[in-house]
Amino acid sequence: MTHLFGRIFTRRELLSYSDNMAQFGGIRPLELVAGRERGVRGFALATGTGLEVTVLADRALDITRANFRGRSLAYLTAGGQAHPAYYEAPGLGWINNFAGGLLTTCGLRALGSPSIDDGEAFGQHGRISNLPAEEIGYWHEWQGDEYWMHLKGAMTEGVMFGSALRLTRHLSARLGGNSLLIEDCVENLGGLPTPHMLLYHCNLGFPVLNPDAELLTNSTRVTPRDEDAAAGLTSWSTFTTPTPGYREQVFYHEMEADNAGDVRVALINRTLDGGLGVYLKYHQKTLPYLVQWKQMGFGTYVLGLEPANCHVEGRAAERASGRLQHLQPGETRTYRLELGVLDGPQEIEAFARDIKFTT
Repeated sequence: MTHLFGRIFTRRELLSYSDNMAQFGGIRPLELVAGRERGVRGFALATGTGLEVTVLADRALDITRANFRGRSLAYLTAGGQAHPAYYEAPGLGWINNFAGGLLTTCGLRALGSPSIDDGEAFGQHGRISNLPAEEIGYWHEWQGDEYWMHLKGAMTEGVMFGSALRLTRHLSARLGGNSLLIEDCVENLGGLPTPHMLLYHCNLGFPVLNPDAELLTNSTRVTPRDEDAAAGLTSWSTFTTPTPGYREQVFYHEMEADNAGDVRVALINRTLDGGLGVYLKYHQKTLPYLVQWKQMGFGTYVLGLEPANCHVEGRAAERASGRLQHLQPGETRTYRLELGVLDGPQEIEAFARDIKFTT
């Protein structure tokens, strides 16, 4: 059944009002035309509940703009949804093409701080978010009385005489739902073991992020990355007003999973529209680390919630720590990430109970 506009509909009931389901929601292709965004292909996805997102085909099927009933959920940078032609690989150049957005994928062979590992120089956060998707397809289907929308494509990070990792992404959403499901499969196409680092850079911003917001987790341990983060260790779950000169704070969370092995975390704001939140759900076995990026700067006001299979000091540091993961030739690894909205105080409190929230 489909829950829309405060009531429940069967398939036949919805079709009786219009035989064009685009009236209620779905996916439509788009192309950006202005400035550095010119030529970027993408898709607008709407679930009919007020959840609307932009997915960029030319940026690894990442999610940039995200709104719920006119309220922005994601932080957007001054760089905008720039074309991958403007990507700068060396050093910190990645940040010049960083859109922010609800989801920026980092990896696949390296991420985090720039480093030199095994004789190769790696820039910040890797190449994957600046690779256009291939074999793109989108479609809609009825599954009984539920109407589903799907978007799929693949990106290959590979080079001659080097490694080749392929990411196949399937994004789906249900009409009447308030969430997006991302299923990623990474495959080593090459003939040698290849280092593999992956992080989902989810960037939440104003108005859901403001001084009234709080971070809900069931963290069993929180570790600061450096001295700047150590100074904020007692206030990692709360937020201030935008502050000129604010120095970013990064924390590593050890999380407790539920019986199915899933982890949940949410940014909630009990004062906005009576209660609004954004949650993440993912599997701990494949994404054992949650990185929190807290940046309360003037004009750079953002909370990053970043499930990952690594830390963010760079590939050389990851290797030195013994955490660096590899994919064997022909090996595949599947990741699943759910991004959704908590609409109202009842959903927020139910979420808090479900994760056995503690501070």
